[in-house]
Amino acid sequence: MATLPLGDAFHVYDTTLRDGAQREGIAYSVVDKLAVARLLDDYGVGFIEGGWPGALPKDTEFFARARDELKLQTAQLVAFGATRKAGVKVEDDTQVKALLDSGAPVITLVAKSDVRHVAEALRTTNEENLAMVADTVRFLREHDRRVFIDMEHFFDGYRHDPDYGIRVLEAAFSAGADVGVMCDTNGGMLPHGMYEVVTDVLARSGVRLGIHCQDDTGCAIANTISAVEAGVTHVQCTANGYGERTGNADLFPVVANLITKLDMPVLPEGHLRDTVRVSHAIAAIANIAPDTHQPYAGVSSFAHKAGLHASALKVNAELYNHIDPAIVGNDQRILITEMAGRASVELKGRELGLDLVEDPDTLARVVERVKDLESKGWTFEAADASFELLVLDEGPGGRPKPYTVESWRTIVEQRADGNVVCEATVKVYAGGERVIMTAEGNGPVNALDRALRRALTRLFPQLEGVSLTDYKVRILEGVQGTDAVTRVLIGTTDGKADWSTVGVHENVIAASWIALEDALAYSLLRAGSGS
Repeated sequence: MATLPLGDAFHVYDTTLRDGAQREGIAYSVVDKLAVARLLDDYGVGFIEGGWPGALPKDTEFFARARDELKLQTAQLVAFGATRKAGVKVEDDTQVKALLDSGAPVITLVAKSDVRHVAEALRTTNEENLAMVADTVRFLREHDRRVFIDMEHFFDGYRHDPDYGIRVLEAAFSAGADVGVMCDTNGGMLPHGMYEVVTDVLARSGVRLGIHCQDDTGCAIANTISAVEAGVTHVQCTANGYGERTGNADLFPVVANLITKLDMPVLPEGHLRDTVRVSHAIAAIANIAPDTHQPYAGVSSFAHKAGLHASALKVNAELYNHIDPAIVGNDQRILITEMAGRASVELKGRELGLDLVEDPDTLARVVERVKDLESKGWTFEAADASFELLVLDEGPGGRPKPYTVESWRTIVEQRADGNVVCEATVKVYAGGERVIMTAEGNGPVNALDRALRRALTRLFPQLEGVSLTDYKVRILEGVQGTDAVTRVLIGTTDGKADWSTVGVHENVIAASWIALEDALAYSLLRAGSGS
């Protein structure tokens, strides 16, 4: 098994499959859990907590299948469980036995470190709780398992009794534990307080400490980094910050901060470039849309909107980026809005492979048209394809068009049986002939899409592989009710690439048509049929 660059001196410990699975709306299957584990191993984490065998049948099955189906390269699999029950011999505790049966080489035990929880949740004495910790650690060590201790509610307990958590640590380490993880279970800590407590506990205990932060104050990432700066050498995180309530410390910003800001090579060399890929792949498995504004991994992480930014980026990309986006597998993006100046349009054109520097007249026309259209409700920051078509329209001679539209219409009919039928007719000139095509759809936009596609497919068969993936309608501010201006964004794919187009009109069907026609025109442009 490959080792991390820092060896065992620093642990990146992922608990996406256990703590992260407690997020509302996430329900991993065993197959999902195996897929996530492979992605985390690809990313280069040191430990993957697979779940709680014995407590959850799905987790028991995961560990059984992992023996044959997971071929981990950088990570070790961890089983999570509890110390023995109060008044029960450790060798007789079925849950502890299930941890051994999991076959995991590393066991993380959750233990109470808050005297209130010992009395009210466990309903036992402080001394018995210490014995439960020591007995379970010793038993697992006798069976050649490495043991970490998650000290639940450590920081809340510290406020009530700053000594008892130290006693839990002493009990665990005297029995052979490797790491004592201080858990901000309720997520109430702030970075300065985190640093002070970790510094105190490290000085008083002299043992290896780890940190586990929830995000209830919005400080889980900052608290984790603060704890590292105070001396912890084991961080527990979840991919994309998934977790109960507001979530956990997000693995990707934590690791990226450690590597790029603290110069700690906690992943194998080159693996940080997989940040965006792994983040988005895990989001797809969880069936949760990626957070567009997630630090490092979000598509907007390095997106620039203001013209002032773009002017500086032309000179030096580092002036408005805290790191090179490529380091985490991301890209710098220039957003075209009413804030856009010449520099923004120039950079966006370069991003799309269009050189506007040598054509200042076109550049000026594009800037003015963008500002005019955006004042009327258009937006190009989420519609790159429409912007590219606009640039080509404003270029010398305009954009060659493979077809022209004479007219279109839609009919919506509710029949006597209650069924609603939508029919659309389009009339176009293409290939030297006039084509009239009618089609039905489950709505007027769907009917228009089918009719236009049928009218053009004979000449442009590549349109058969094009499909709409998204359709968003927004009522713009200003006139209210049914007289309002409508903006439509359409997402399209040809199976190889995705693009977005925009349309704005007082009539929602007309706005949809504008975005739809741009979508198909752009697909023909991509296929080399734009003339």
